[in-house]
Amino acid sequence: MFKPLKHTLKSVLFASLTGIIYVTPVAAQQAPSQQEDPSLKIYRATSTKVHDLVHTKLDVRFDYAKRYLIGKAWLTLKPHFYKTDSLTLDAKAMDIKQVAIVKSGKNVPLKFQYDSLQLHIALDKAYQRTESFVVYIDYVARPDEVKSAGSAAITDAKGLYFINPDSSVKNKPVQIWTQGETESASAWFPTIDRTAQKTTEEISITVDKKYVTLSNGKLMSQKNNADGTRTDYWKMDLPHSPYLFMMAVGDFAIVKDQWKGKEVNYYVEKAYAPYAKAIFGNTPEMMTFYSNILGYDYPWVKYSQVVVRDYVSGAMENTTATIHGDFLQKTDRELLDNNNYNEAVVAHELFHHWFGDLVTAESWSNLTLNESFADYSEYLWMAYKYGKDAADDHSYKAMQSYQKFAQYSGDRDLVRFHYHDKEDMFDAISYQKGGRILNMLRNVVGDSAFFKSLNLYLKTNAFKAAEAHQLRLAFEEVSGQDLNWFFNQWYFGQGYPVLDIKSSYNETAKTVTVTVEQQQGDKIFQLPVAIDIYAGGKKVRHQVTIFDKVSTFTLPSDVKPDLVNFDGDKVLLAVKKENRDINSYIFQYTHAPEYLDRREAIEACLKEQSTNPAALKVIAAALKDKFYGLRALAINGLKLTDPAVKTATLATLQELAKKDDNATVRAAALTQLGSLKDVKLTPIFEAAAKDRSYAAAGAALESLGALDLEKGYTLAKQMEKDSKGALSNAIVSIYAQKGNEEDIAFFAKTFNEASGQDKLDAAIQYLGILGIVDDTDEVLKGVEDIKQMALLFNNKMVNNYLVSLLQPIARNKEEKAALASPDKKTGLLKQSDYMKKVATELKN
Repeated sequence: MFKPLKHTLKSVLFASLTGIIYVTPVAAQQAPSQQEDPSLKIYRATSTKVHDLVHTKLDVRFDYAKRYLIGKAWLTLKPHFYKTDSLTLDAKAMDIKQVAIVKSGKNVPLKFQYDSLQLHIALDKAYQRTESFVVYIDYVARPDEVKSAGSAAITDAKGLYFINPDSSVKNKPVQIWTQGETESASAWFPTIDRTAQKTTEEISITVDKKYVTLSNGKLMSQKNNADGTRTDYWKMDLPHSPYLFMMAVGDFAIVKDQWKGKEVNYYVEKAYAPYAKAIFGNTPEMMTFYSNILGYDYPWVKYSQVVVRDYVSGAMENTTATIHGDFLQKTDRELLDNNNYNEAVVAHELFHHWFGDLVTAESWSNLTLNESFADYSEYLWMAYKYGKDAADDHSYKAMQSYQKFAQYSGDRDLVRFHYHDKEDMFDAISYQKGGRILNMLRNVVGDSAFFKSLNLYLKTNAFKAAEAHQLRLAFEEVSGQDLNWFFNQWYFGQGYPVLDIKSSYNETAKTVTVTVEQQQGDKIFQLPVAIDIYAGGKKVRHQVTIFDKVSTFTLPSDVKPDLVNFDGDKVLLAVKKENRDINSYIFQYTHAPEYLDRREAIEACLKEQSTNPAALKVIAAALKDKFYGLRALAINGLKLTDPAVKTATLATLQELAKKDDNATVRAAALTQLGSLKDVKLTPIFEAAAKDRSYAAAGAALESLGALDLEKGYTLAKQMEKDSKGALSNAIVSIYAQKGNEEDIAFFAKTFNEASGQDKLDAAIQYLGILGIVDDTDEVLKGVEDIKQMALLFNNKMVNNYLVSLLQPIARNKEEKAALASPDKKTGLLKQSDYMKKVATELKN
């Protein structure tokens, strides 16, 4: 499961919230007091296995008008160990027509009780663990009647979704798709909806002939029916968990690929078929890469990926058939600005097919075995395909995301047996923190042992469920080390180190003394770490281990070091305060090799760019750093109001704006040049407005608009037809400055076509223009559309933020009405009242 929406929304809103809720890293690691929540006292044990699912056979069709699934299920089960004469199945909000035991091909009715959540069945006899039996259920699934709530990661839990079933929304496709995680598969078929269950599967899906279907496993046959429908029969011969069952139905284009003779297909809306290979085309190479590093070939019969509308999460690793939200559909122009973000999503879901699908966390308490690995897979792919700098940049931002989460919500154990709701496990701890912990584990045992341990873990637990201790045991068997200390500290504990680091040189003794104080509170971490000493033109590495609250290391050095580089591999999940002068950072930029070495140096030198010529020289060099992310960091931090900074960097900025091979860097350079408001730069902006990158073109347009609004407005009108992302934002910004009522259609179009983070950005801009214009019909329609977006996101932070925007706009409308003519007054008050109403709904 990939959940970009949750974290990007939080990153946007965090800046506005931290002034109220920010706490220091030391205090942040203590979770907010929740002693009054009785749910936290419950030990979340792995569900007891009374029965084992063996095989699931489904036959489904749909009632689009009622949004029902009409289904038949044949479940093959056997007692797990003890003899039993009853069976309990999860089945949410269903109409149960018949329950029977299949005997000699005939259905023998069984007595049952149903409470809208579970189906309690009296079997025809007591069965031993050596005996299997088949239960038949005739049912209707009614997903809109499911009462289960979603979470920030999975915003709804109906299990089955009908998208635009009556075709009432113009230019929106008709689709059906499912979302099983966490326990919503049982909203569309009866099952034992637990991660520890594993079952083979076959499903027949009857749909209108014009639609394409996708499900787990292999498409075995297609049969045309006399009523204009078609029945597609899918079969999955390898066992997997019920929450990984899936269906998707729609008018998709299928773009075909392959890996070692296995189907690798991409299901997209037809308009995006020309770009499908650009979006997904590295999938076969990923399959080879992951198969090789794990020593375990991709185990499933096929791999398909489908993009759907209105998805309730980021993406989902349904076995052999991943679902993605429509944020992944991008044109070739949009992908220029994507910086491989899409590929991180694709990598994440693919890696789940080993960690999550092949070996599944036996309970949500052990979710780290699924999500931490998938998170770390993004790092592995980035390092392989795009270099270690790109991977380290990705990892650094993930660590920041986790630390912000911990500051806002408090920290928790990675493996936790006490939580309010299973949905709470899908957080930055299970994802980003877990990924960073795996990177530290890799550093502790070494690359060879790390991947050998993963291979052993997969082979030992293939097609089974596992818990974190089984991962530890695999690492201990391979490495020969007792790793309880690591797992107790990072998996079964919470927090992260806050380190104060000092170093000094003793000229007489020819030694360097490094003192590290842990300041995070009572918990003391054991931290193996590398200390690199750069002296006399050489680098000497010292491997040490921190055990105590204050640890002191005395290391030899014939001359005073130019740099004492603590955590030389830059792998620690920690906050580090290094008491060093600027000269060590100036040296560090050109001599220490890692991404974070250079980032730290750039950040330190940016603070002194106006006062220290040597620091400014580093910044000037960083504008040409080999990694685009660091070039952009240096550009964005420039203080061009300082004459010396401008003189040292202006020529390079102009070259970067024209020629850098990365769109993010070109856009950053254009934005900085635009801040100068220098008419002499107009030719650069005019040329860049034709850039294929929306980000670069948008930055150029905004810079032109700042010089000449009328010229920018004219150009925006010309660029409007083919505009997305940052270019749309730039056009919106210029239109907002003009305040022309006739431009509101562009705001509406931009909002309606956006998804995820971009949709929230567009909503904020849309509200801005709605606050200016007086057209009541347009204002009411726009506010209603924004409300519907908020309901779909189901995110309290988003709601609160929108409320904070709606309330002052409503007041301004009221004030405007007090001064307006009678004919306008009525409309303005209607707008104000509706905004207040929507604000109240979102607040509640």
